[in-house]
Amino acid sequence: MDCKTTSFSRHAFERMFQRGINPNAVAQIIAEGVIIANYPDDQPFPSVLLLAFHGSQPVHAVVAQELTTGNCYLVTIYLPDRTIWDESFKRRRA
Repeated sequence: MDCKTTSFSRHAFERMFQRGINPNAVAQIIAEGVIIANYPDDQPFPSVLLLAFHGSQPVHAVVAQELTTGNCYLVTIYLPDRTIWDESFKRRRA
């Protein structure tokens, strides 16, 4: 995802530190992550769910992007639960 700048919500900032993910890793996750879901109706900006890896650990990040400026906002970041997500971490289990 191409972001001009990236800001962190308070929630995302707290989750980053709870999960041991530093801001530099977040930048890499956003830059290299694969979009696995689009949320075009999210407000105030459309967002996406990204899948990336921090070391060998899969990570999901929800990132909103202001289309007019290209600025991004990390909404949340988490380690996907293997009981909820399939082995690729791209789809929820039925």
